[in-house]
This record gives sequence, structure tokens and C-alpha cells, in this order.
Amino acid sequence: MKALGSWLGFLAATLLPVAAQVTVEITQDQDQFLPSETLATAVRITNRSGRDLRLGQGEDWLSFSVQSRSDSVVPRNGEVPVGGEFILESSKVATKRVDLAPYFAINRPGRYSVTATVRIKDWNQEVTSQPRNFDIIDGARLWEQEIGVPTADSATNSIPEVRKYVLQQANYLKSQLRLYVRLTDASGTKTFSVFPVGPMVSFSRPEPQVDKFSNLHLLYQDGAHSFNYTVVNPDGEVIARRTYDYVNSRPRLQPDEGGKILVTGGVRRVSPTDVPPSKPDTPGEEPPKPLRSPGEMMPLTR
Repeated sequence: MKALGSWLGFLAATLLPVAAQVTVEITQDQDQFLPSETLATAVRITNRSGRDLRLGQGEDWLSFSVQSRSDSVVPRNGEVPVGGEFILESSKVATKRVDLAPYFAINRPGRYSVTATVRIKDWNQEVTSQPRNFDIIDGARLWEQEIGVPTADSATNSIPEVRKYVLQQANYLKSQLRLYVRLTDASGTKTFSVFPVGPMVSFSRPEPQVDKFSNLHLLYQDGAHSFNYTVVNPDGEVIARRTYDYVNSRPRLQPDEGGKILVTGGVRRVSPTDVPPSKPDTPGEEPPKPLRSPGEMMPLTR
């Protein structure tokens, strides 16, 4: 009888809709993005089928579809890389993290929705998530400056590549101002990178300066008494980030005779967001030069 009961339970489980046994959910850390900003997206797959699932076989096991507010399908620039076979045990959750921005033509402001479809090849079944809505918003330009990109060789007779730093301000959910850095070509038509530096107070006036190495030094107020100091190189990488407090004097950017840009005034405060992680230093110290490391796709986690 026990064997018969187990068999009947197994049969009932196999007759349940696949969506009741395996669920797919899309999450994002924010609801609004600037054009060309990284569209960090996580797909959570939950297995309640009572058996292990083999997923990740080939590049078509997980696919995405993006639609605009008018329900028109957004053109693809390529297939999102999702390869990597793995076993998802029963009662476990796997998360796949991707950046959708390079693979869909999402450049115009408006409302969009994204869905994810998981193909379970062993069952010859598909499970699709509920749509996840997000907005592409415009940002107000506060400042911009063209720069020459330094080369690795010592030749001085070659024409340097010209790029442009752009500071943008966006009103996130109409309740929080965020400061962004955009790096483009000289014409502004090609964007190499765009990312949020952090929140800012409404009365803050960002103080940008470019050093002799074409690095952008940015100091702005992000709290009642705190200032964010960030340095970005011509490749769009954050090479330094620090926090200063207004204590007796206001932090300011000050170039020295050698062309270096220093922070004078205020008091340095060590923060978990520091780049690179370091101990407290004295005001006016030059930012350390961090090692560059290639970006990598985040692995599946359970």
C-alpha cells in the first residue's frame, strides 16, 4: 500500500502544471535607469518539483524578451550569454545575474517590461516569468568636458583619441537625486559607460576637475555634513572613492604645482564603499593607484 501511495503521489505531482512546480521571477535593484546604463537583472528559479533539475544546457535554456510601453518588441543587439550547466536540487533556488543593456536597443526614455523564459529540456517544457516593469529616464546635464585619452606608448606625435566626460543628474522616483557619470566619444553619439556615482542633496553643486592623466575628480555633497569624492579614469572605471566630513572646514579640490588634484579641508572617514579599501589617511593625500581587473559575469548561486 505504501508503494501504491508513493506511486500515486508521484503521478499527481507529474500531472501538476509545470509552473506550479518550477517558478521563475525577475528582480532588479532599481526601477529607473538612464539610457545605456547597466540593466542589472536577476532571474530567480525555484524548484518545487520533488526532483533535481538539470539546467543551463546550451545558450537557449534561458531567454529574455523586452517590450516597450506600446507593446512593441524591442530589437535585439545579440543573445544574452547564459551558458553553464548546473543541477538545481528540489526545494532550492538558483539565481542568474545578467546585464541586459548591451543586448537590447533600449535607448529611448519610456516604460519597458522584461520577461524571462526557462526551458527545461528534460521535460520538454517552458516556464515564463511575470513581466518586470522599469523606466528609462532622461538626466539633466550639469557639466561636460572633452579629454584626450593617454596611450601606453611614449609616442607624442600621434593624434590622441578624444572622449567626453558628462555629469548628469536624475530625479530617482521623484524623491531622490542621483549623480551620474557618462563617458562618450567626442561627438556624444557613442556611450562607453554610464553609471550612478551616488545620491546627492538638492543643494549640492558638484565640483569636477580633470587632471593631467585625463582622470575625472569629482567632489559633491551627499549628506548633511558628508561629501563623496570619486575618481574615474578615461576607460570609465572608478579608481578611487572616498568619504569626507565637513568638520571645521569644507572639503575642496585643489590642484598642486605638479598637476595632481588633492582633497583639502574636511576629515576623511573610512567607509565600506571606499575604492580601494584603505585605512584613514590625511587630507590632501593623493588617491592610491589600484590594480585594474577585468570584469566577469557573476556565477549562479543557490
